[in-house]
Amino acid sequence: MEARLDYFKAAPEAAQIMLAFEKYVKSTNLGTKLIELVKTRASQINGCAFCLDMHTKDARALGETEQRLYGLNAWKETDYYSEKERAALALTEAVTEISTQHVSDELYDHVRSYFDEKDFVDLLYAINTINSWNRLAIATRAVPGNYQPKK
Repeated sequence: MEARLDYFKAAPEAAQIMLAFEKYVKSTNLGTKLIELVKTRASQINGCAFCLDMHTKDARALGETEQRLYGLNAWKETDYYSEKERAALALTEAVTEISTQHVSDELYDHVRSYFDEKDFVDLLYAINTINSWNRLAIATRAVPGNYQPKK
């Protein structure tokens, strides 16, 4: 596969804004492992190979287990994830598939039982950020496989 274009080179000012948004998400109280689970799950739903390659590698570099990464697509059927992670994953699915599965009052209340107001909003920012990256990578055919996590 060959990339259609490099969106960083085509619009560097916009790419810098996206990177600043990413920097904000990483500075939150959500925790890097939870953020990587959210990014991986959204990327699975969206079918973004580039982001799956990146975020599974980043998750492993943070100490995430193979079992939890492989089971992420079926997280509802396992006991590998904490209740807080499960709430975040449920919200990730609802927001990523918002056109067919709105965020119900029940889901909102459930997620809020694990996340205070700021952390809830930060989780929404994390979900929205990865969905934006997925759409950029898919539309431009970003080539997966070469990403290496920072050490």
